Order: sequence, then C-alpha cells, then structure tokens
Amino acid sequence: MSANGDAPKITLYTNHMCPWAHRAHIVIKELGLPYEEVIIDLDKPREPWYLEINPRGLVPAIKFSDGAVKDQIVYESGIVAQFLADAYPSHLVPKSGDPEAALARARINFFVDTWFSKAGSYWYQIILKNSQEEKEATAKEFVDLVGKEIEPLLKDAAPFFGGSDKFTMAEALIAPFILRVYAFAKHDILPKSLTEGFDALPNFSKWAANVVKQESVTYIFDEKKIIEATLRKFESMKAQKKL
Repeated sequence: MSANGDAPKITLYTNHMCPWAHRAHIVIKELGLPYEEVIIDLDKPREPWYLEINPRGLVPAIKFSDGAVKDQIVYESGIVAQFLADAYPSHLVPKSGDPEAALARARINFFVDTWFSKAGSYWYQIILKNSQEEKEATAKEFVDLVGKEIEPLLKDAAPFFGGSDKFTMAEALIAPFILRVYAFAKHDILPKSLTEGFDALPNFSKWAANVVKQESVTYIFDEKKIIEATLRKFESMKAQKKL
C-alpha cells in the first residue's frame, strides 16, 4: 500500500484463458491487492483503444496508480509481476539490500529461466504431434528433461522453492503452465504417461502438487472452459496445417 495507507488503483487487462495473463492474477492475489479487470477477447483483432494501451495487443497489461504515480501502463507478464512485487515487498521475493537476498533472487530467476528455456515448450510440442507414438516419445523427453534440469533445483522445497513455506515468484511465474499440464493430461489432451512420469520425480511431484492447489492459482481457472478452448484452438491449428 502507499505511504498514506491507501490501496493502489489497478486495472488489469486480461483473459482468463491465457496462461501468461494468469501470472499477473497470481501475483496480485498473493499480494492481496484490489483490482478491476477488463477482459480482452483474444479471438478477435484488438480494438484501437486497447492498442493505445498496449501496442503489442497482448495480455496482461495493467494501468496503475498509487500516490505520485498516476495511470501508468505496464505490460508483458513477467514485467508486470516483477513491478508489483517490487512495489509491494512480500514473501514472493526477498527484499533487496544484502548479498543473501540477492542470491535468493538470483536462484529464483535461474529456476524460472531453466523452466522456460529448457522445458517450457514441450507441452505445446506434444499436443501438435500427429501420432500417439510421437506424443508418447515427446512426453518421455519432457519427463527426462524435468528430471535432469528441474528436479535437482527443488531439493530443498518446503514445500515451495528455496525452502519457503509461502509462494515465491518462482511458483507465480510457472504455476499457470504446471496447472495446465496436469489438467490437460487428466483430459487426454496430453498423454497420462507425462504426469505419471512426473509423479515418479519425488521433488517435482511434491512441489507441483502444492503449486496446483494454491488459491491464488486456482481462483480464476475454469478448467472446463479452458479445456474446451484448448481443444478448439489446436483442432483449428491442425486443420490449417493440412491446407
């Protein structure tokens, strides 16, 4: 909150189907900040008024006011998340100012970077494979990679990253994708062998189980609608590939 105790004014431009926008919802919820939301239809060309707010046309974006800061626009999910965490220090990231806190921040950043640079696109690749055999093979690659790259980084999770008993920015930035992987496997969009493989990784499976049940992660997640929208999207993409 601002120095005078007033709550900030946040307008969140979002779409509940989008995992990137989901990151902003998680951070706002974890920080306990009030907000208003404006839903952006991602299936239609962006309207001129929104392109004035975010010329890239993507979600999320926020309009932010607090104290001397008035109606400032911030966009791109990771930047929105970090801006809010910096503006309102909390359990999400250690406060800066000493080497120990800086090291903890660096480890969070490395974990997030490892997920997205090494593992982040695998679920998408699996869905686009044509045959079940290809899907299963790619799912095994995904599991093996998580076992190699991610599992060791979670050795001290308690239950969250770095020995924290509360959500950190590591979870906030990755949780929307973990949640979708497990939901998609449950509904056969991804092979069940994928989550069975994850369940065999003791550190990852325990960590993921706690991530996907956090209220800040689940409160906007309408599983039925997201499954239906995902199936429509990928069927359309596959149909276009055949043309």
